[in-house]
Amino acid sequence: MKTILATTYAVNPYKGSEDGMGWNFVMQIARFNKVIAFTRENNRPAVEKYMEENPNDLYSNIQFLYFDLPYWMRFWKKGSRGAMLYYLMWQYGVVPFIKKQNLTFDITHNVNFHNDWTPSFLWKLGKPFVWGHVGHHPLIPSQYLGLFSKKYWLKDRLTWLVKLYFWNFSINLKRTKNKASHIFCMNSSVPKVLGLKENYSISPSVASQDFGWHEHQETSNFTVISAGRFVPLKGFDLTIKSFAKMVRSLPYEDKVKCHLILVGNGPEEHYLRSITLKYNIDQQVKFISWIEREALMQKFKSASVFMFPSHEGAGMVVPEALSFGLPVICLDNVGPGEFITEDCGYKIPQNNHDTTIANLVNALQELYLNPEKLTKMRSEARQRFIDVFHWDRRGEQLNKIYAKL
Repeated sequence: MKTILATTYAVNPYKGSEDGMGWNFVMQIARFNKVIAFTRENNRPAVEKYMEENPNDLYSNIQFLYFDLPYWMRFWKKGSRGAMLYYLMWQYGVVPFIKKQNLTFDITHNVNFHNDWTPSFLWKLGKPFVWGHVGHHPLIPSQYLGLFSKKYWLKDRLTWLVKLYFWNFSINLKRTKNKASHIFCMNSSVPKVLGLKENYSISPSVASQDFGWHEHQETSNFTVISAGRFVPLKGFDLTIKSFAKMVRSLPYEDKVKCHLILVGNGPEEHYLRSITLKYNIDQQVKFISWIEREALMQKFKSASVFMFPSHEGAGMVVPEALSFGLPVICLDNVGPGEFITEDCGYKIPQNNHDTTIANLVNALQELYLNPEKLTKMRSEARQRFIDVFHWDRRGEQLNKIYAKL
């Protein structure tokens, strides 16, 4: 059994997304090795409360240590505002803090909250260094931003320019890449962007725990569900428009059986609601503000299909949907498109706006009009979760790499 020193900037066992991922990675490391996990001070209350309320033998393999920069270096950070800049500063500052602790460990691992343009400095500790899972988020194709404010297009392109600067000129990023003993790549675009030739593997970072599998009860309703922030990145406008056109193609007795549930909130909620009014489907679309994860899981249990035409390079809610045997309809990209096979969902090619919607409509129609296919896809979705997206698969992947170093 080795000791892994891991930096997990975001950790919260009560949350999903990046925070939940940080917690689950620590737990998976602890299945096979000891782990010293460094995280931010603001994560301490949730970590300690959860460990007290949920005893687990694995905790004997875990030591959490907390670090933050002095207040005068972080007073300007408010929530997500300035998060990436502070993360870069935190990564740099945590190394001398670690050195002062006089810890004994075998491997260092920069676990989460990073991507292919933000460097790590753990290699300075002189041990084998694992980087990742490293993510890559591509540009949002322009045709999917046309109906939104220009600020989204401008922000996406300016962010891309920042990334280009780091990829081409950051000495620290080059050192991170060259010093890494192994790099976990979240999707196939990471090795291309970083020019990796060896010492890397490609596997999704996202996963889900098993919330319990129950065969879908027969029902005459066809419920489409999606979850995320109401921003252009997530493609909710595509979801609503394709659902509306699918419903429009059905006779009245079938229309009333179809429902769309959108879980989330964000700046574009008003616009998304206006689309439902425009297409006269507001009575069939239910908006639900953010709810506890357990409540969201209950919604998944009663759904038929998970729709996620997101443009991001990951998609952490997809494994949760697969765990409930929900076929996934997404775009064929380096994010959710690399998670899904033709057996458990539909990957719609990125095309012009109208063609994309037409293809999304076709996918929905096939699943609604062919119950046998839907049933088969549900079974394959569940199997895909077990084979690839159960958190235990991540722990096994980590341990396999650690054992080689």
